[in-house]
Amino acid sequence: MNALNKFIGKDLLAGLVVFLVALPLCLGIGLASTNVENIPSLPSLFPGLLAGVVGGIVVGLISGSRVGVSGPAAGLITIIISSITLLGSYEAFLVSVILAGIIQLIFGFFKLGIIAKYVPTSVIKGMLAAIGITLILKEFPHLLGYDKDYFGDESFWQLDGHNTFSELAYSLNAFQEGSVIIGALSILAIILLDKPFFKRNRLFKLIPSALIVVLLGVVIQLLFKGSFLEVSSKHLVQLPILSSMGEISKVLFFPDFSALGNWQVYTVAITIALVASLETLLSVEATDKLDPEKYTTPTSRELTAQGIGNIFSGLIGGLPITQVVVRSSANIGAGVKTKMATVFHGILLVFAILLLPAVLNHIPLASLAAILIMIGYKLTKAGLFKEMFYKGMDQFIPFVLTIVGVLFTDLLKGIGIGLMVSIYYILRRNFQNHFTKSEVDGVLRIKLSEEVTFLNKVGIHTTLENAAPHSKITIDASNCKSIDQDILELLEEFKKYGSVHKEIEFQLINFQHLKK
Repeated sequence: MNALNKFIGKDLLAGLVVFLVALPLCLGIGLASTNVENIPSLPSLFPGLLAGVVGGIVVGLISGSRVGVSGPAAGLITIIISSITLLGSYEAFLVSVILAGIIQLIFGFFKLGIIAKYVPTSVIKGMLAAIGITLILKEFPHLLGYDKDYFGDESFWQLDGHNTFSELAYSLNAFQEGSVIIGALSILAIILLDKPFFKRNRLFKLIPSALIVVLLGVVIQLLFKGSFLEVSSKHLVQLPILSSMGEISKVLFFPDFSALGNWQVYTVAITIALVASLETLLSVEATDKLDPEKYTTPTSRELTAQGIGNIFSGLIGGLPITQVVVRSSANIGAGVKTKMATVFHGILLVFAILLLPAVLNHIPLASLAAILIMIGYKLTKAGLFKEMFYKGMDQFIPFVLTIVGVLFTDLLKGIGIGLMVSIYYILRRNFQNHFTKSEVDGVLRIKLSEEVTFLNKVGIHTTLENAAPHSKITIDASNCKSIDQDILELLEEFKKYGSVHKEIEFQLINFQHLKK
């Protein structure tokens, strides 16, 4: 019981830290996702918050992930905007979200979560490093008080036409002094609190550094009031304030099921289901690698949890959800012990919507940006690049190109680039390692490996074609467990024709167990 109570305390604190990180992300993603022209009566901030609540409570309770946190994802923003535009209303879009959830349930039932296991480690580590670099680059303007781009954007090309680097250039010339001071002190505080002196101190050991940084930012912001350093409201968390409980109904949107007659609703649903499932599975692989206790998340169960979450989110007017690396990383950094931390963060989002908006609106975005920047730094430490370099070019190059791809496009395109490069190295290695050669007493002995596929055809064909006339060749399949019919035909043809033309003494041995 004491251990359980200890875990609950740690999970409450971890949930609080995740809540502080997730709150502005939910607001920013919600605002950006509903930035659609010519569509009347669109919600703005609440869809993101509602998705965060569902991701925390509903998915958190069903998921088998110990550290994963779900909610609205920046990677879905362009899909959401184009889908709302295509369908003509947010209510019709919500029907697609519900259908996407049902499709994810089907994915989970057929155990399709296993596909995540086929993504190479070099690509997953590249994705983590890219997310870290993106956080540093994207949150730096918020650290300086330049908030033209929404909090939580991850795309290289922004909705306002600028990109990650042009935004950085603007922020250096349009900073806000009070935010700069809060941001600098926040980063300094995180660095100091990570030192052994503070980590050994019982009080600081119990309280996550992110929580201390937020409280510090609030205090400094209040001290700056009335001076030239005062932080304006646009540089603070801007949670919508409901004057009465009755106003909740005015900001909620519900699905219009008459849209089921529109075939485009199903196209959108399939798109959301595929993209959200891929992002979730990639995040699961990444967060499992970050988890200090190395728990393994059941991926098909995660797809089922995400499906139920998207059904709930669509029913109450929320955005589609996925598991998200940034929030999960914050959870791990805060010392999470069980998945209840995720649930606690969802409950805190409910309280934020109903009871605490005025209090939370004192939190400077610069403090939250500092937390995310330091999370980004931990994801992309120089030691990671050194580690991947020493593993060889077949690991390092896919790792680096995944980073470049994610930075200059988006998460899924970057992963796709990394996968293609990894497949190239796998094929090249396959060409090289399908047999061994040795020469004894003038006989070239070729010993096939355990698996010989059509991919090895070129290598074997080249070796035989380059064999000297009047030589002796023996091909031994004693180690071989599986061989493609293409290879068998190649060897038989060479035995009948090629070896005869070149007067080569050619022998196949230990093939009996392979021939049908």
